[in-house]
Amino acid sequence: MNDTAQNGSTANPVLTWSRFKYPDSLVRYGAWLGLFMFLGYSVEYLNIPLDRLLGMFGRMGDTLANRYYPPDIEYIMDFEYFGYVVETIQMAYLGALFGLIFTIPLGWFGSHNMTPSKIFIYPIARMITMSCRAVHEMIFAIIFVAILGFGMLPGVLALTFFCTGFAGKLFAEEIEAIDMGPVDAMRATGANLFQIMLFAVFPQVRVALTGIAIYTWDVAFRAATVVGFFGAGGMGWYLKRNVLQIETERVAAILVSIILLVAISEVLSAWARNKVMKMK
Repeated sequence: MNDTAQNGSTANPVLTWSRFKYPDSLVRYGAWLGLFMFLGYSVEYLNIPLDRLLGMFGRMGDTLANRYYPPDIEYIMDFEYFGYVVETIQMAYLGALFGLIFTIPLGWFGSHNMTPSKIFIYPIARMITMSCRAVHEMIFAIIFVAILGFGMLPGVLALTFFCTGFAGKLFAEEIEAIDMGPVDAMRATGANLFQIMLFAVFPQVRVALTGIAIYTWDVAFRAATVVGFFGAGGMGWYLKRNVLQIETERVAAILVSIILLVAISEVLSAWARNKVMKMK
């Protein structure tokens, strides 16, 4: 008979509370210390003068008041400028649409749980998505303008690659988070790839894909106002022309119109996102 039985009681172990256990605590606190040290080194390396930084807002106000005010609103009321606005919206729409079209197969092949080949197709799809995401849309615009010349087509292609990059990554992550039960059940019945995608995967990612599409359009519209600055058409090209001519009041009016259009796009996107959330 052991000592516990003889004593008729069980000895309670002494419990000590600790938020982090060694060596996890050492790694965690060491990582935080390294981040703060790198932050201090970065601030010191950049040699940021605090007096100039604090006085920046005053100088900015003087510059805006003396050079950019009042905006030349009559200039942007011209019919020619309205055509550039329509061109920007068209670029954003086509770039987002084509990007989403490429996103669906790339997201499918780039998801670890649904790709037909984890050794061959999966890394290729991931590499294409990562490459599109790694290069800025302005760089794409410069490249396509150099190849195709000035116009709307380089802007559409730049936005297509840009949208494919981040939307493909988001869609692949949504597919990887699905419940594999319906997929396995349909595979057991002999369903083909299209049937599995249509009846087992798509119902689970339908709301997420709609949200990704709305977000893609929202981002594409903002980017469309920038790529034109490099010769890809739209409002950006109109803006660049006036910047080079130092027409500051006209530049201010164009910036005001861009801000208003982005605000309208934001309101419409928020309304569409609320509708999508109610679909769940």
